[in-house]
Formats: sequence, structure tokens, C-alpha cells
Amino acid sequence: MTLTFQPSDAGLNLADIQGNILTAYGKSGFPTGRNLLLHVAAGRAAAGRTFLRALLPRVTTAVRWPSRKYGHFGAVEIPRPAATLNIAFTFWGLAALELPVRTLRDFPDEFIDGMSRRATILGDDLLGSPHDGWDAVWRNEHTSDKNVHILLMLNSQMDPATGRPVPALDALTQQIRALAAASEGAVTILAGHGQAGSDTQELSAIMTQVDGGYAPTPKEHFGFTDGVSNPVFQGQYPAKIEAERARGAGKFGKDGVWRPLATGEFLLGHTDEAQEIAGGYTLRAFARNGTFIAYRKLQENVARLDRWIAETAVRFGTVFGIADPEAARQTLRAKMVGRWIDGVPLSMAPDYAAWQNQHASSHDDFGHRADLSNYLYSDDPDGAKCPFSAHARRANPRDANGPLPADGLKPGPSGTILSNRRRLLRRALPYGARDWAAGEDGEHGVVMFIMCASLARQYEFVQQQWINYGNDNNAGNDTDPLLGQHGPTAKFVIPADDASGHGPFIADKIPQFVESKGGAYFFMPSLTALSMLGMGIIDPT
Repeated sequence: MTLTFQPSDAGLNLADIQGNILTAYGKSGFPTGRNLLLHVAAGRAAAGRTFLRALLPRVTTAVRWPSRKYGHFGAVEIPRPAATLNIAFTFWGLAALELPVRTLRDFPDEFIDGMSRRATILGDDLLGSPHDGWDAVWRNEHTSDKNVHILLMLNSQMDPATGRPVPALDALTQQIRALAAASEGAVTILAGHGQAGSDTQELSAIMTQVDGGYAPTPKEHFGFTDGVSNPVFQGQYPAKIEAERARGAGKFGKDGVWRPLATGEFLLGHTDEAQEIAGGYTLRAFARNGTFIAYRKLQENVARLDRWIAETAVRFGTVFGIADPEAARQTLRAKMVGRWIDGVPLSMAPDYAAWQNQHASSHDDFGHRADLSNYLYSDDPDGAKCPFSAHARRANPRDANGPLPADGLKPGPSGTILSNRRRLLRRALPYGARDWAAGEDGEHGVVMFIMCASLARQYEFVQQQWINYGNDNNAGNDTDPLLGQHGPTAKFVIPADDASGHGPFIADKIPQFVESKGGAYFFMPSLTALSMLGMGIIDPT
């Protein structure tokens, strides 16, 4: 396919950008997927580049196909593919393909180190050895001759009659297998995903039966609606819908208007919120229109969460005066996450009765409703609506981590400035199925692709300071009640409204609900950089 320049309204060359940066495929008609990890043999860089060149025509760009909701945008129209393909590399993968040292040395330290060696920063060592529970394919990073070099991300449309991927996913997978076989050992597809040791990581939205067929849901295995609030940046959407998408998902201005974040917070080579462009000179040239990815496979201990909620909700309901057991359970879940199970935030519906009114509202765009992100925390300084330590408030404090406006004044942007530099694009799909017979040992969870321009400033800061430490959220050493690392004394404080007549509730003895099963740091290049890498003609000058 010939790549045709299609600028965005912010001047982005959409044909040069890999498509899953701008588009969450799972919410855009591609609810099934498959990840493959590959290794390039030492001394076989030329064959590795041949493999890469053969895949280039299949790489999915950000050139927009017709939207299901808004129709067609722009001067160039391409058909919606049946399956998508995107490519990313570890630092050692780029070295294996012989990217010039002058370019390699400009990459940031955290990317060169890799996720495995940053376990202390990420909190993965708080409960012991960080790699004991990892899938075999990830334990090899930096320790063997089969470490991860290349990540292939495949997404596909779904057959509504079966809930399974369309045949194009298997066809694309077979093409990749054939290309790897033709490399005669230069490129190897690595096995070791999951308990069965498969050579692919299968992904799929959780399905529901509809009219004799299947439809994807926006749920993850814990039952919460996922992907409700993702940041919006300049050029990500056409101008006529950019303002709508930016409400609650962009940055809040002095005039009380939400605007998209600077492009450079997520795409390298562009100006960020500090009016800077990251990277040295040679890296800027190679990395423009690319991004970094933190790949995290997170096992969800569903039975453990359900059991803890059932036990703790009895005490919680007594303290908070909630007589209905179901209302107590749902309220406790919402207080942990900051949202009710359908995505409605506590800031909009602070109690069970208010949520029941909101719950009836329709959702669109695969679980996303635009108004579900349009709120601040300035009217909740004590955490009576949404606790300081709730997951959503930790991961995106909005205006909570700054001087609050005086009474009677319009909420200001003072608290959002810090948050603007910590925002993360999240692309995720569940894996596995709830196996009631297997209980907590079942293979089910979420694979996260966390995209940002700076792994240290954005992803690692959020993971270390906001998820696994509580001081910034007035929670001392308490960690995130859902995603954090929980020791034997882990607790979660739920503040009470002063007018309620009762004190706060301390939820204690929180077990480990989420466990890392592995991951790595990747760089996802532009189409220009992919072509240069495949041809081996990168000029560092």
C-alpha cells in the first residue's frame, strides 16, 4: 500500500504514525488481539532487517478509516482493515538490528535498563523477588540468548456469531510465522506466555450474548468498565470532535475550558507541556512520531477480591449506615476505584442512590460516555465523595495535587499542571477467562500497553509515587487499594462526610489483588524510522 500523507488538524503526518497510538483499537471495532514476541539471533541483523522489511506493508498507520460514529474525516479514505499490525522494539532489539551506536546512546536510561532492571522503582520487589511469578517468556530478559527483541501487536475484528476473531487474524499470524521460518533461525518467535507456555499472548474483550450472537463489553475481569478516561492530545482527533473529546480528558485552563494536551507528551519529536522536545539531536531525528511503551501483563485475582469485598462490606455498611448488603458491596468497590462498576465517577454520583439514577444513562463508543470524564476534585477536598487513595484519583489526580481555589472562585488549573506532565495513554485488552474451577489460579487478567514520551517522568513516576506510595494523595504509605503492592498491614481509608455523623472507615488486611506476570519497555517507531531500520541506512548525522 502506498503511504499517502494525510495531515491531522494539528499538522501530524498520520501516515508516519503507528495507528494504535492515536486509536484504542479495542474500542474501535477490534476487540480481539494477539501479541507475539521475537528474538533476533546474534550476528543475523541483515536477516532480521529482511524480516522487518517484509512486514512493513502490513503495518497499520494512523491514517483514519471511516468512523462508526462520525463518518469519514480528511481527504484520504482507506478501508477499515480486518486485522491490524503494529511493531515495537526493546533497546536490545534495536541493537540486534544494528541501529547505529550514535543513536542508541541517546535513548533514555530507563529504556536502556528495561523494565526487569527497574523493579525497585516500579515497586515490583515490595513483596519479594520481582520475577518469581513472571511468565517464562519475560524472565529471560537480559539473562539468556533468547531475550525479547521485537513485539508484534495484532488486533482484529470479531465474528459476532461466535465471538471469535475473524480469519484475518490467523492469516496474518501465519504470514509472520512463514517469514520467521524463512529467516532460517535469524528470527525466532518466543514461547512461554501464560501457564500453557504458548508462543502467542491471546487477547479478547469479555463477551456478552446478544440476540443469539456475541458482542464485546468494556469490562475487565473484576467487573469494572475499563478505558473510560484516556488523555487527549493535539492532533489525536479532527478539530470538529477534538473539543468534545478533550472535556475532562485534556488539560483544564484558567478560563475553565478543557483543551487537548501538548502532542509531545505522547509523540516524540513534538513540543510537550514544558515547551520542550525530548531527546538528543540524533534521537530526535530517529524517534520523531514514535513513542515508548510499558508493556504490563497483570494477573487479576478475581475470587480473592470478591471474597474480601463480601467480608469487608459487612463492616463498612455498619459504619456508613448502609443497610442494603448489595449497596454496601457496590459502594465499597466504587470507593476503592473512584468509579462505579459502569464507569460513573464518584464525583458525579457520590452514593448508591445517585449512582442508580446515573446508571440508567446510555453508554456509547464501546463503554465510553463523554461526560464520564468531565469533572474535577476541587469540590471534594476532604475525599468524602472520592477517597484520596481511590485508584482513579491516584492515577489522575486532576486538580487535587495543587493549591485549591478559594471558596466561591471558579476551579483553577493550579493543581492540573503537575498532572499534565504525568498523563498516560492506556491501550488494554483482557486475557483468559474466569475459570471458577481453577479459582484464584486461573489465567485471567489484563495486558496493558502504556504509552508516553518519557517512561521515567510519566509511567515510572505514576507507578512509584502515585500507585505504590500515598504521600502525594494524603495517604501516607498506603498504596493503591486495587493495583498497589499490599503487605500484611495494607489498609485503605475511606473518609466520611462531616455531616454524616460517623467517622471514616479503615479497610484493613487488603490482600494482593493484582500481580505482574511480566513485561518490558519498548520503543514504537514511526513508519519512516521502521523503513530506515529495515533498510539499515540510518544516517546519524
